[in-house]
Amino acid sequence: MSTFLQRILARKRVELAERRAAVPEAALERLAAVAPPPRDFLAALEPDRLGVIAEVKRASPSKGAIALDLDAATQARHYAEGGADAISVLTDEGFYHGSLEDLRAIRAAVATPVLRKDFILDRYGRLEARAAGADLVLLLVAALEARVLSALVDAARVLGLTPLVEVYTAEEARVALDIGAELVGVNNRNLHTFEVSLETTERLAPLLTPHALVISLSGMSSAADARRAVVAGARAVLVGEALVRADDPGAVIRGLKSVPLAPAMMRVERSPATTRSLKVRDD
Repeated sequence: MSTFLQRILARKRVELAERRAAVPEAALERLAAVAPPPRDFLAALEPDRLGVIAEVKRASPSKGAIALDLDAATQARHYAEGGADAISVLTDEGFYHGSLEDLRAIRAAVATPVLRKDFILDRYGRLEARAAGADLVLLLVAALEARVLSALVDAARVLGLTPLVEVYTAEEARVALDIGAELVGVNNRNLHTFEVSLETTERLAPLLTPHALVISLSGMSSAADARRAVVAGARAVLVGEALVRADDPGAVIRGLKSVPLAPAMMRVERSPATTRSLKVRDD
């Protein structure tokens, strides 16, 4: 029996061929070149507060519909008003009921950096992200060969996109570090079974934090969950379903941002060698 991830990737390959036929890569390159300048997520992080990436999410492969009538731009405004440091938008249509149009609408509606969250398989998806106005792009170690992942990370940086490299296992964490990923998301959700455990961040973050800024992804529903992630070494968290279901998502975001950071996480600096390199200094 195929897993959730296998079914998603199989469908993505079909969709990718269809989108290439509809919009040639050369046309995307031209659109990416004239897109609004990318905004800097790392600069948006407050030095003494937990970073929060708030996700616009209508559905999931495991739970089905969550909020199918959700208006992406309106939801994003609520997140921005609540103090979100970035907004994640699921652009997958078949499994999550999202779209690139959602990304464009959110980019136009808020000044907050926007992450395209999707299952990107090659440079076409990266170009789509930048052409639609994304500031960050998610890249999954589980979906890409190491050499392809490395090339996509480098190419994203050339476009001004911040690559967020997602891992779930210790081996994937090693791959992320080997290719020089500086922003790593630890997914608490097993993409094969869709089971969620915060122990994933607790297991992997200590392996990553000496070399990368860690974001804990999925399974966040309270300040207590965020505290667990911070203790493990996460500098930020990504929250989706809890915010979509909340009557006051801004209040949830403010509660998460009240979680204290460890002193060693308080200051994030850019290395002189590159504007995309990170140093975390203990004051």
